[in-house]
Amino acid sequence: MKKAFGALIGLAALAALGVSIARGIQDRLRAESKLELDTRDAAITTVSVVRPKAGAAADELLLPGTIEAFTDTPVYARTDGYLKRWFVDIGAHVTTGQLLAEIETPETDQQLSQARAQLATTRATHDLAVSTAARWQALLKTDSVSRQETDEKTGDLAAKKAAVDAADANVKRLEKLQAFQKIFAPFNGVITARNTDIGALINAGSNGPGRELYHLAAIGKVRVYVQVPQANSRAAKPGAQVELTLQEYPGRVFHARVARTTNAIDPASRTLRVEVDVDNPDGALLPGAYVEVHLKLPQAGNALTIPFNATLFRAEGMSVAAVRDGRVELLPVTVGHDYGNSLEIVAGLRGDEQLIVNPPDSIGAGQRVRVSEARQ
Repeated sequence: MKKAFGALIGLAALAALGVSIARGIQDRLRAESKLELDTRDAAITTVSVVRPKAGAAADELLLPGTIEAFTDTPVYARTDGYLKRWFVDIGAHVTTGQLLAEIETPETDQQLSQARAQLATTRATHDLAVSTAARWQALLKTDSVSRQETDEKTGDLAAKKAAVDAADANVKRLEKLQAFQKIFAPFNGVITARNTDIGALINAGSNGPGRELYHLAAIGKVRVYVQVPQANSRAAKPGAQVELTLQEYPGRVFHARVARTTNAIDPASRTLRVEVDVDNPDGALLPGAYVEVHLKLPQAGNALTIPFNATLFRAEGMSVAAVRDGRVELLPVTVGHDYGNSLEIVAGLRGDEQLIVNPPDSIGAGQRVRVSEARQ
């Protein structure tokens, strides 16, 4: 009886042990299955996506420009001498014909006095030749002199007349040269440079390169030159409205229009040189200043905008990585305008795609991904 009871106890222990072993094997298999599922789940890349926006990110192009005076010219002397006095300094606003400086020209003055004396001498000899020729003509009528002698006196009169004309022309030349002693403003403007002072030797260029005395700029109307990228060149047509802003005038907008373009793309920079003319009655726009040019852009009716970091650059061209049914789909796109942080897409997208932000270079079509919506 005791042996039978012991056997039963042994069988129960063996059964409990078997159940424990089976349960351990089942738990291990379940853990291995869960680990495999977790590993597969972890292998799926989680990506952030955005959706394309309808319309353009901006309706204008912001470009750097440089202000230049509408007319800008150096003022030189036309006669040699010494600067006697100057009347305007830098920053002075002058009008057409206003006296800027005077030059003392002792050599020119002496040459003019000598030329006038020479003119008086030639006129005196001319007057004598006139009376002599008239007298010889009268004597010829009575055959008191020969025809040869009369022709000689007439020829001498013509030579004396030519000498008078030459001397008179020389006097007028020196008088005009002496008139250059006074330097006048050629147009309305502002003096931007004065490069001389009292007593300075003035060289008009006869004995070497001339020296610039003043620099004059007309700023009542100024030009702004800007380089427009080739992709946006069709927006820079003559007559197109432009807005100008400067950092020193926050909140102020200067309105202008495109005056002209070069009608040619620069092959080095692939840009179009554009000139914008703007009225400057108060002189707020200074030549040489940096200005921001706001150029209105034409918009495509079916254009979409996507972030710049949602694109892929590969050998076959620009594309985007879209997510469809949990898998990656690579879509080629055509870019319109480049707004810096965003791009205008004119072909390749419908507008309902989920586009992966910052797609890795290794991403491929058909790859499984997990989607996480990103902020626009």
